[in-house]
Amino acid sequence: MTEIIFLVENDPEGGYVARAIGESIFTQANTIPELREMVRDAIQCHYPDGATRPKLIRLHIVHDEVIAA
Repeated sequence: MTEIIFLVENDPEGGYVARAIGESIFTQANTIPELREMVRDAIQCHYPDGATRPKLIRLHIVHDEVIAA
């Protein structure tokens, strides 16, 4: 695997949650910089062998906006 994609959303309780698409990898953090580190750590735990670890991590950040009419 050369790339893994994480869907990043706002956590209703504050901060952010990230889940990998197609893998059972989840993490959360209070800020985007913290989340980047948590995602890297989760990848290293899920793929302990560096040879099979994805080389590229893509964060797809989704921001919902509500506009009152």
